[in-house]
Amino acid sequence: MTEKSTVHSVTYELLRSLDLTTIFGNPGSTEETFLKNFPDDFTYVLGLQEASVIAMADAFAQTTRRPALVNLHSSAGLGNCLGNLVAAYHGHTPLIVTVGQQHRELLIGEPYLANRDAANMPRPWVKWSYEPARAEAVPEAFMRAYAMAVQPPAGPVFLSIPLDDWNQPLEGPAVVRDVSTVYAPDPERLRRFAARISGSQRPALILGPDVDRARGWQAGIALAEKLRAAVYSLPLPDRLVPRGPPLYQVSVGMSVKAVGKRLAGHDLVVVIGAEVFRYYPYVPGDILPAGTELLQITDDPAVAAAARTGNSLLGDARLSIELLTELVGDGSGRTQPKPLPRPRELPENPSSPLTPAEVYAALSMVRPEHAVYVNESTSTMAQHAEWLPTIEPDSFFATASGGIGWAVPAAVGVAFGDRNRGVSRPVIGLIGDGSFQYSVQGLWTAAQHNLPIVYVVMRNHEYSILKSFADLEQTPGVPGLDLPGLDIASVSRGLGCHAVDVTSTGDLEKEVQLALEAGTTTVIVVTTQPEKATL
Repeated sequence: MTEKSTVHSVTYELLRSLDLTTIFGNPGSTEETFLKNFPDDFTYVLGLQEASVIAMADAFAQTTRRPALVNLHSSAGLGNCLGNLVAAYHGHTPLIVTVGQQHRELLIGEPYLANRDAANMPRPWVKWSYEPARAEAVPEAFMRAYAMAVQPPAGPVFLSIPLDDWNQPLEGPAVVRDVSTVYAPDPERLRRFAARISGSQRPALILGPDVDRARGWQAGIALAEKLRAAVYSLPLPDRLVPRGPPLYQVSVGMSVKAVGKRLAGHDLVVVIGAEVFRYYPYVPGDILPAGTELLQITDDPAVAAAARTGNSLLGDARLSIELLTELVGDGSGRTQPKPLPRPRELPENPSSPLTPAEVYAALSMVRPEHAVYVNESTSTMAQHAEWLPTIEPDSFFATASGGIGWAVPAAVGVAFGDRNRGVSRPVIGLIGDGSFQYSVQGLWTAAQHNLPIVYVVMRNHEYSILKSFADLEQTPGVPGLDLPGLDIASVSRGLGCHAVDVTSTGDLEKEVQLALEAGTTTVIVVTTQPEKATL
């Protein structure tokens, strides 16, 4: 006898058609009807807490360059994941986040574990949020969710599905649709931008995270070289375009005053695939120096609207750069920009504890080929840029939101993504001791799947970035900024990882080499001096 088609069977066939066969989740009672008789050709990646789950899926989607499916538990699981959902939203990551809702027959009485006003709960951090009005609409809701997630600007979407919907009869198959993920800039406006850039005497180029997301880093370097433009990066970037000396300068700065000062002397600033600007501390000043104009290219209308200065052009970053490169005049007559001096000084004798620069310098000595770095040591980002500059696309990841607790599970997502697409790369997580605690449960998933991740945890016993911010804001006596008594190695061993404590650069280099050769999950804890961040 032929088994009757149901919402469950039709939806799973749709998920196969969309290549959504890896599900990141932490199951609850309202999700079990979706997960029943889990198919052999699907993979379920269990995380022990929903914040970890969403970050794993985020990095997996960024690494594989296709959407990821997340399954969480009602309002409780969704609440746990919201911090890292903000990162996925700012990082333009296509995620389909689903939660189970209580039985439709019970909802009128607001039963235990019901998700009250479910579609509103994840807003504004999703592009689309929906609870189907009837069970038969579930597959179509998944198809629309997929289309919304991948269309520019890509981002997370949300579905709430009552637990009794999955068993309802439904004739299949579901309608499978294809949508565009790239759109071209307005040709006339692009020509006007090109004419203004060609007439610039000393242009500056800021290549943001969306350039790397759009596979545009080679195109960005080609544009910079044709223009002879100085190239700046954003502060605290979540993706990086590889540095191309001698045009590369430094970070543009974190405050209004710093940005204005850094861009002094340029008559034109061209920002592609980035916000204008990503400020952190409030230090008043001029948004741009007098006599400096700004042009922005982005595929996100909200980012364009939020810019406080300049003119914007909507379009895919890589395609816009390639078209712009054809249109702009050759900049060979311009003076070649000189890289700003960046000292790479180390103490004459080894420090105890080590300085962050010494840690990064040691890591540069054992840097493996094609390594990918996941960084959540906010106060040492500058040292990372100096000693471990990005040299390949898709090889640097960080949180896009500024919240912490993303990187430990994100490294798991990167390693899973590489395994899924048949790529072998060393994954190295560079994480502060404070950040490490937020999603430490992600280590268990890494160990269970024997993922080749090397975590280097810099233990300075404090929230250094917050102390730097407190100094800037003149707020002495802030409590809760010290972190004594953390035994990170023991916790890591308890979650199934090999873990060691080191205090010297020699031991750090040796343990990194051993970890890379082992090809399993290792946590290396290195005691460091607190470092005041440059804000």
